[in-house]
Amino acid sequence: QVQLVESGGGLVQAGGSLRLSCAASGRTFSRYTTGWFRQAPGKERDIVAAIRWSGGNTYYADSVKGRFTISRDNDKNTVYLQMNSLKPEDTAVYYCAAGEIGSYYYNVISQYEYDYWGQGTQVTVSS
Repeated sequence: QVQLVESGGGLVQAGGSLRLSCAASGRTFSRYTTGWFRQAPGKERDIVAAIRWSGGNTYYADSVKGRFTISRDNDKNTVYLQMNSLKPEDTAVYYCAAGEIGSYYYNVISQYEYDYWGQGTQVTVSS
């Protein structure tokens, strides 16, 4: 079993930056794909970014490409989401997720493919 705990959310002005962290426990975490999802009020939960266990293969939603960076440190059992140039549209609850995900992109971007979830951390970007 894997437990995930997010941190680093908060209130930031447009154009600012935040770094989210996801601390994990469980011996198999280093072998899992990890994703960041977000859910805004009245919206569905959507993929933000994902990273394979090796750290060398990443995916980004078009809306965050070039602004966000996902990374992981398997020695620290932690995955990060560096968020730069934040926009009000980025306001959402951000969730860390992990699991043994299939090799196709539609596996990686689907929340239903992930087995383990954190409780979420609120990110609010003011204009």
